[in-house]
Amino acid sequence: MKKVAVVEIQAQFNRYLKDCQEGPVVITLSGKPIAVLLATPDEEELERLLLSYSPKFQAILTSAKQQITDGQGIPHEEFWREWLTP
Repeated sequence: MKKVAVVEIQAQFNRYLKDCQEGPVVITLSGKPIAVLLATPDEEELERLLLSYSPKFQAILTSAKQQITDGQGIPHEEFWREWLTP
């Protein structure tokens, strides 16, 4: 993992785009991390990454976990039967 100041990123952005293919590049401002430049190998990985930071998606997952804990879930087979039925 590489740490780089914002001013350095601005000056050599293309270089750090290449560097992030090897691993995350942490961008700092006044020595404190503020962002990460991270390569994504494909659209699916990008979607997973974005969903992992989505408050709305996290709320849906939390609600679903609570429903399962409370015995309100449905069996795996039933889920797929409902999902695949037009």
